Amino acid sequence: MSPSYVSTSGRSSFTTRPDRRYRCVPAASAGRITSTSAAGTANIFCIVEPKTGRRLTYASANRKAKAFAHAMYRVARRYKAARKIHMIVDNLNTHGKKSLLDAFGPVDGLALWKRFKMHYTPKHASWLNPAEIEASRVSRECLGRRRIGHLHTLKFEVAAWRARADREARPIRWTLTVKDARRVFRYDGIVTRRSEH
Repeated sequence: MSPSYVSTSGRSSFTTRPDRRYRCVPAASAGRITSTSAAGTANIFCIVEPKTGRRLTYASANRKAKAFAHAMYRVARRYKAARKIHMIVDNLNTHGKKSLLDAFGPVDGLALWKRFKMHYTPKHASWLNPAEIEASRVSRECLGRRRIGHLHTLKFEVAAWRARADREARPIRWTLTVKDARRVFRYDGIVTRRSEH
């Protein structure tokens, strides 16, 4: 079986709040803005196989190292037969071997880590990660402008969206080429080597 190419991104920009909304006071009438208490933020791991459109996108309480390790475990479980799973990830400090070792111990964590070949996006270029396109889709198609009040509701909403998106099998069609990027960013010094896969 050929290697699987999967992209992941942990996004914590999706906010969960209680049913009460922030109440903004007009700047002219008061010197400060008052608000009700917030429940905090949640994370959505956007995991997608760009060429086939298969997804493992799901919501979690946070994007800490242990949560990332469990996301990698889900990916490994999905692609049991793959010799090597290529992951495109951003440069978050939790996206490394230590997260898996801490979560699963030295033996199981190392065995899980060896299943992956990590490809890190350059700093300030997370837009190169197909999972960022997935995060945009989740944001537009699943969440819209809503604020989800509870984590279990967010998990349910994201799971329902993922099921619909998987049925439609919508791949990510990456249209920006290296030549286009060099032209747009006026940079000719980037030299990339072709993948051997």
